[in-house]
Amino acid sequence: MTEPQTLTWASVAPAIAEIYLAIAICVVLMVEVFAGERRRGLTASLTLLVLALGAALLVLYGEVATRVTLFDGMYVADPLGFVLKLAGFLFLAVVLLYSRSYMEARGIERGEYYVLVLTALLGIFVLVSANSLLTVYLGVELLALSQYAIIAFDRDNPIAAEAAMKYFVLSAMASGALLYGMSMIYGLTGTLALDQLAAELGGPLSPGVVLGLAFIVVAVGFKLGAVPFHMWLPDVYQGSPTSVTLFVSTVPQIAYFSLAIRLLAHGLEGATGEWTQMLIPLAVLTLIVGNVVAIVQTNLKRMLAYSTVGNVGFIVLGFVTGSPTGYSAALYYTLVYIVTVLGSFGVILLASRKGFEAEQLDDYRGLYARDPLLALVMLVLMFSTAGVPPFVGFWAKLRVFQALWSTDHPVLVIIAAAMSVVGAFYYLRVVKLMYFDPPPAELPVTERGAGVRMALALNAFAVFLLGVLPAPLLALCARLIQ
Repeated sequence: MTEPQTLTWASVAPAIAEIYLAIAICVVLMVEVFAGERRRGLTASLTLLVLALGAALLVLYGEVATRVTLFDGMYVADPLGFVLKLAGFLFLAVVLLYSRSYMEARGIERGEYYVLVLTALLGIFVLVSANSLLTVYLGVELLALSQYAIIAFDRDNPIAAEAAMKYFVLSAMASGALLYGMSMIYGLTGTLALDQLAAELGGPLSPGVVLGLAFIVVAVGFKLGAVPFHMWLPDVYQGSPTSVTLFVSTVPQIAYFSLAIRLLAHGLEGATGEWTQMLIPLAVLTLIVGNVVAIVQTNLKRMLAYSTVGNVGFIVLGFVTGSPTGYSAALYYTLVYIVTVLGSFGVILLASRKGFEAEQLDDYRGLYARDPLLALVMLVLMFSTAGVPPFVGFWAKLRVFQALWSTDHPVLVIIAAAMSVVGAFYYLRVVKLMYFDPPPAELPVTERGAGVRMALALNAFAVFLLGVLPAPLLALCARLIQ
C-alpha cells in the first residue's frame, strides 16, 4: 500500500483559486440568506470583492513556473491555467459590472444569481486544471448545472424557461455522449489520467477507441457551439435576459477552450490524426452556417448568436491543425473574442431601459445622434469582430490563417477568408444603421451610468490597443501553449 500523501500549504497552494472560491461561495450564500433581503445590493458588492480578492490570492500564491500535478495526478497547475483563471476572474467582474443596473431596473437582481455565477466559475476552474477524465467530467457538469439555472433565472419569463429547457435537454445528451466516449476510452486503455492516455494511444487505434473519440468530439462540438450541435445557441442568446446572455457568451468560453486543449490536444494527443479529421467538417459547416444564417437575422442578440457560431469555426480551425501554433492561435482567438463580446453586449445593456429591450437591429438606427459614445464603442467592436485592421480581431483571424497555411490546409484558408467577407456584411450593417440612418423619434434615451460607460469605453480602447500592439498577447499565447 502507498503511504497517504501529507497535505501541506506548498502542496495545495497551486489550487488556491478553487479552494478559495468554494469557501467564498458558501460565504456569499450565507450573507444572502441572512442579510440579502434587508440590504439589496450587498450580495452584488460582496461578489465583486470576492473576485478581486480571488485574483489577488491567485497572483500571490497560485502562480507556478512549471507544470505541477496535485491530488494524485487528477489536477494540474501550469502557466496556461494561471492565465486562464486570472482572465476568468477579470471577465466575470466585467460581466457583473455591466449587468448590475440592468437587473436592478427589472427587479431580477437576486442573490442566487451571484451564487450561481460563482459556482459556474468554480466549474470553469476545475476544467481549466483537469488532468483526469474524472475531473474533466466534474468541471463540465458543475458548469452545465449552474448554467441551466442561470438561463432560467428570470422565473416570470416563459421564453427564458423555454430556452433553459432546450439547453438542458441538448446539454444532457451531450454530457451523455461525453461520458460514453470517456468510458470507452477508459475501458480500452485502463487509465483515467490524461498524461497516461497520451502515452497509451501512441500506436494504431482500435475501432473502439475511434468510436469513443467520435462521441467525445460530438460533446466538445456541442459545448463550443459548433454546427450541427449549435441549435441551443440562438434560443439561449435571444430568450435569456441580456445580463445572462452576456455571461453565457463570454466567461464559459474559457472552459470550452480548456476542454478542447486538455482533453483533445493533451489527453488524446496520440490520436491527433483521427480527431483532427473529425473536426474538419465541423469547422467548415460551422463557418458557413454561422455566417450565412446571421445575415437574415433582425434580432441583434440572435445575430450575435450566429456570429458566435461563425467565430467558433475559427477556434475549431486552430485545433484542426493539430499543432502548437494552431492551439496558440485558438487561445488568442478565444481571449480576443471574449473581450469583444463583453463590449458588444455591454452596449445592448446600456441601450436598453426598463420596459424596452434594445434587441432589434432597428433599435440602433441613428444611435450616433442619440448617444455618440455607445455608437463609437459599437463601431470599434463590430469592426474588430469583422476582422478590420488595425483592431485586434484582424490579428486573431490572421493568426488562424497562418496556422492553417503552415500545416498545409490551403483550402480551409480560402473557405475561412470567404466566410470572413460574408461576416463583414452583417457587422458593417450595424455600423450603417447607427451612423447613416435617421433615429426613430419614439426610442427612449440610453442608460447614463457613468461608471459602466467608463468601463465600456475602456473595453473598446482595449480592443483598439491590442490591435495596435498585438505582439505581447500573441507572444504570451505562444509561450503558454509551448
